[in-house]
Amino acid sequence: MQVSTIRRGVRPTATVPTSAVQRLGDRLRGRRPGQVVHGLKTLIAALLAWGVVAPWAPGGRPYLAVATALLLVNASTVYQSVTKAVQSVVARVTGLVLALATARLLGATAAAVAVIVVIAVLVGPRRTSDDRLQIASTAVIALAATATDPVGSLLSPALQTLAGAAVGLAVNALVLPPLYLDESDSAVRDLAHAMGALLHDMGTGLARRQLTTKAHTWLHRARSLDKRLSHAEERVRQADESLRWNTRCAAQSRRRDATHSEAFSALRGVSLQVRGIARTLADNAHDHHAGHHLGHQFLDRYAETLQLAGKAVQGFVAPAAAPGSPETAPRERLRGAIDGALAWHDTMTDLIGRGTLTKPGAWHVYGSLMTDVERLLADLDRADPR
Repeated sequence: MQVSTIRRGVRPTATVPTSAVQRLGDRLRGRRPGQVVHGLKTLIAALLAWGVVAPWAPGGRPYLAVATALLLVNASTVYQSVTKAVQSVVARVTGLVLALATARLLGATAAAVAVIVVIAVLVGPRRTSDDRLQIASTAVIALAATATDPVGSLLSPALQTLAGAAVGLAVNALVLPPLYLDESDSAVRDLAHAMGALLHDMGTGLARRQLTTKAHTWLHRARSLDKRLSHAEERVRQADESLRWNTRCAAQSRRRDATHSEAFSALRGVSLQVRGIARTLADNAHDHHAGHHLGHQFLDRYAETLQLAGKAVQGFVAPAAAPGSPETAPRERLRGAIDGALAWHDTMTDLIGRGTLTKPGAWHVYGSLMTDVERLLADLDRADPR
């Protein structure tokens, strides 16, 4: 009876660590790989900064070095790590010098704190608010120590800042430095597919004689492309920045065009043409002048061209075929859409010239729609990487 009691007392204590480890494992499995890598890098930077600086830091407490290392290892790109390192070192050294100067003049008093805050705020219009806040906070924290040991209190934090910056920068640059190529690729493809879908839907709607009922819906969708455009622009900019000074790029021979920056530039121009087409169709749908309405012959041909253009826009960001591969469908679709649009343009120009269109009073609308789709396809043709 006594043995069973002891066993009952021991068993729960043995299962507690096991259940805790299991819960921790479940949480880690639920995290994305990027989050796990980011957490490991943060831990490495903190421990390394502590190990490097603790032996010579006053009292063995290198808190400033660890804080600086954590700030820089959490930068989104290696390039930002470098710029943040320079800014952090300059700001903190400036704050320490400011603390030394005010301590000598006013001592560790409330007046010294007030002077530090005023000077930090008025440091200069080109400094950001974060820089000014970092200068002021560093100076206020160092004020008391500076008053008792001016030289030591200035030298040790400065060295800690430099050491922490070096550790954070080294860890971020050498331990799986961040790249955002997948995010850039996804954002650009999403933008192209949204524009292609809108062009295809406009073509289908025109073929079904839905201009009056669907025109404002198309215009609203065209205007909403601005959000996708801004999102893609930010992702491409971040991907371009992540390639700068990135050791993974050198090891894997990454190229700058992997960020789709050229494709995005072309799609930004295409978005203007898509919005112009939607706006012209919406204006014409509610134009009460009977002579300005588009003829069915024009709408049928233009519907085909919009559908071709939609396929071309979506095919523009399709993966290129491998060298020597017979798969050239994306390029062929783009070329076919362009050739079809040019043939359509020649036909419609001839019809307008001979005055055989059923609604010759809408010639200015014809011209606007034809110009927009021509420019759209020309932009894709010039920028097509294949």
